[in-house]
Amino acid sequence: MLHRFVLISALVSIALLSPAAADPRRGEQNDARQDMRAGKVKSLREIEANIVPRMRGMQYLGPEYDPTAQVYRLKFIDRDRVIFVDVDGRTGSVLRQRG
Repeated sequence: MLHRFVLISALVSIALLSPAAADPRRGEQNDARQDMRAGKVKSLREIEANIVPRMRGMQYLGPEYDPTAQVYRLKFIDRDRVIFVDVDGRTGSVLRQRG
């Protein structure tokens, strides 16, 4: 009985320490990669190359990806406020900017 408990505890610990559990965005990254390989959306690099230079003076915090809408959300910080730029993954055009 004790061996079973130790084994189950060890397996749960391993599962919790796996890279997928450690980074919840890992699913987003896989979704974006699959959609890009299937030709559904532009690559994140293409999107960033177009948008990041437009956000002069702001620090780029990183992307999120919504596979259902096929929209990238790029996050920036400008002094004390966060700016979100939603970009159509298919066309690369800015859908909205708010912050």
